Amino acid sequence: MNNNLFPQNKTDILTHILRLSTILLVIGMSTLYSIGGARAAGFAFTNYELGNTPGVSCPNTLANCYNFAAEPAIRADSAGNFYSSSENGLSGGTDAWKSIDAGLHYISLASPNSASAAGTQFSPAGGDTDLAVASAMNGNGVYNDYVVRLALTNVYVSTSTDGGSTWLLNPTGASVPGDDRPWIAAEGAGKVCVSYHSITATNDIFVTCSTDAGMTFAQTGNAFDANHLWLASFQNEIGNLAIDPANHNIYQSLSGIASATETTCLNCGLHAVWLAVSTDGGLTFTDHAVYVNSNTSVSYGHQFVNVSVDLAGNIYVVFTDDHNLYYSFSTDHGTSWSAPSQINQSPSATAIMPWSVAGGAGKLDVVWYGTSYYDGVKTPDNYPSSAAWYVYFAQNLQATTAGSLFSQQAATPVIHNGGVCESGVSCTGNRDLYDDFGVAASPTTGLASIVYSDDQYSNTPTHPAGPNCTPSRTNTGYCDSTNIATQTSGTGIFP
Repeated sequence: MNNNLFPQNKTDILTHILRLSTILLVIGMSTLYSIGGARAAGFAFTNYELGNTPGVSCPNTLANCYNFAAEPAIRADSAGNFYSSSENGLSGGTDAWKSIDAGLHYISLASPNSASAAGTQFSPAGGDTDLAVASAMNGNGVYNDYVVRLALTNVYVSTSTDGGSTWLLNPTGASVPGDDRPWIAAEGAGKVCVSYHSITATNDIFVTCSTDAGMTFAQTGNAFDANHLWLASFQNEIGNLAIDPANHNIYQSLSGIASATETTCLNCGLHAVWLAVSTDGGLTFTDHAVYVNSNTSVSYGHQFVNVSVDLAGNIYVVFTDDHNLYYSFSTDHGTSWSAPSQINQSPSATAIMPWSVAGGAGKLDVVWYGTSYYDGVKTPDNYPSSAAWYVYFAQNLQATTAGSLFSQQAATPVIHNGGVCESGVSCTGNRDLYDDFGVAASPTTGLASIVYSDDQYSNTPTHPAGPNCTPSRTNTGYCDSTNIATQTSGTGIFP
């Protein structure tokens, strides 16, 4: 457990209020404005490692709560159950877990990959996992669960209609061949949509939807409208997919270039953040610019732009420039956007790989991997071994109010030291944290559960070392595991 509180005294608070009352909000050539500092945090978290044997409940006293998975995802259903998945890599299969006690324990489920369900841990799939839960119950009074993952150039979707006890595998979850980086979202009792890059075309982003709980995917739409087809041509980085169950709008996040004139620019970064909005169930999309930085060398293509939607239909997009983390919000279904505000504050001088979850109106939780190291020169890939990384958690209960502040604190012990490579399969440095992780919040308690990667040797009752993880192999892939940090006190974001 790591509370790592950052209290403020009355003088600090009064000074802060005065600063907020007079601040002039300006966007410059290369910087986004930020407002104030983090509020004092008062959250507590319990941390533990998950297991990979079906039926095992973690944590326990049997020292069998270890796994070798990374790059996890997490969601919560309306009953307050948490579901999580994590990958063992291409051909390695996917692990899955469920919590029915607000994230205090997770039970290892049978793998969503049919070939690895018997424990062989081999499957054609196992990369780039993501997870979704239905917003309405099926005919059996259960919320369907969906896991998507990559299988070389195809997308596999597995559906559970019985709370994760069994899975039905659909190995053709993408209607366009040659795919990469799938995301998944669901609404109602049986609608589920998957988005992915088409790597055999020109990096288009396709959204394909099923209305029969993932049995067939008969509808496919392009996230780029006729006025923004230039965002393809390998000039974008896909973000996650979200659906608002209240109005059925589908939202696809991404970063990219800012205009058609930049398609031949050799030095332009992905300095624009975009949201593709569908109001017709995924048939067509309209692309809206969330934010465009006038400094074309800045890039928000660092895994990954993230979108979430609260119960009132407000949309939040979070994104990082590989140093600071920002968010913008929309109260009109993605048509217009607030100017970006910085989320991370000291001691998180660097913030990467963000994920968010929205709850009641204006309530937002955000997590990221953060370190106090920043020298203004090195990218995270080249950070020295002295850079200690934590999972940071921030919360804003007035996130649709300009100038509102986040409470922030570390939710974990140190999870990694040194460089963090964000170049995907082209990485040459340390990629133990892979490309993303996640947070969900229980609609029944409002409290969060975070799933994250950890490559530290500890061998404690709540974080036992796997057979190949030794003290000399700490901070290497041999010690990679998927862990949980569940919020046990502090404010929640529901209702």
